[in-house]
Amino acid sequence: MHNQTIAELAKGLQAGEFSSQELTTAHLARIKQHSGLNCFITVTEVEALAQAKIADQLISDGKAGPLTGIPLAHKDIFCTQGIKTSCGSKMLDNFQAPYNATVIERFNQAGAVTLGKLNMDEFAMGSSNETSFFGPVKNPWDHSAVPGGSSGGSACAVAARLAVGATGTDTGGSIRQPAAFCGITGLKPTYGRVSRYGMIAFASSLDQGGPMTRTVEDAALMLQTMAGFDSRDSTSVDKPVPDYSTGLNDSLAGLKIGLPKEFFGDNLNTQMAQVVEEAIAEYTRLGARLLRCPCLILIYLFRLIILSHRQSVLLTYRVLTGFGTGIVVKPLKI
Repeated sequence: MHNQTIAELAKGLQAGEFSSQELTTAHLARIKQHSGLNCFITVTEVEALAQAKIADQLISDGKAGPLTGIPLAHKDIFCTQGIKTSCGSKMLDNFQAPYNATVIERFNQAGAVTLGKLNMDEFAMGSSNETSFFGPVKNPWDHSAVPGGSSGGSACAVAARLAVGATGTDTGGSIRQPAAFCGITGLKPTYGRVSRYGMIAFASSLDQGGPMTRTVEDAALMLQTMAGFDSRDSTSVDKPVPDYSTGLNDSLAGLKIGLPKEFFGDNLNTQMAQVVEEAIAEYTRLGARLLRCPCLILIYLFRLIILSHRQSVLLTYRVLTGFGTGIVVKPLKI
């Protein structure tokens, strides 16, 4: 069962091929078996089995949704009522949140099962998952390598089939980079689409929660539950949530994908270059147009943005690069 996707498991649960309790028990056993990966900070076995029992009843009563009975795990940055929320830090080692983050609340309402809380770089400040108070997380494909970060525990758990899907957070790449390192799907939604209420902040103007799964279809299913307006988050966007699954099989014919030439220099790792070229070939086969362009185009576009919003951009640049670091940032001459 652990090799099936969320979409496949949902069909199996609905068809009565197995129960959520059986599915949850199987994943809890895998978590124990692969504890050396160190991707979990807290395993909530008792709570998970209780949720699975409720999910089985919902399925039996015909009240199940796409995520009912699906075992997920959450980055330990989301507050979970009565369960430790450490943010990977000794400072919060004994902290139990008195409430659930909106993201957790929505998954609970959807009938999903929480297997536990996942390891991460301390306070999400890192990109290798080596800064956690609870020790580094290993890449499940190569234990001598890092899984990326700060959502390294989430990426590792999904890649190792310890959880069918996981939540992560992304400020400057903390979902996308570990997803790439571990060979899974990771999505940073548009800012404001997913509520930040109950999500411990790193950089509030950039932080965003998102799904980490094995497939794009599964990411769409998770985001469908995560997304939506929340009055408790002042930056939440009050717009209808579209059906993210509808366009999954749309044709790529005519889609233009830019490839900055400078990213393909002599210093590019040979293995990485091969993987990227294979992806380029696949996109081409599917009808997309690949355009190799110089970074100068990107620089030109960025200068246009600066010229149009120079005061805002300079202020943002100062905050992002110099705030709290002792670095003096000089204004750009344009």
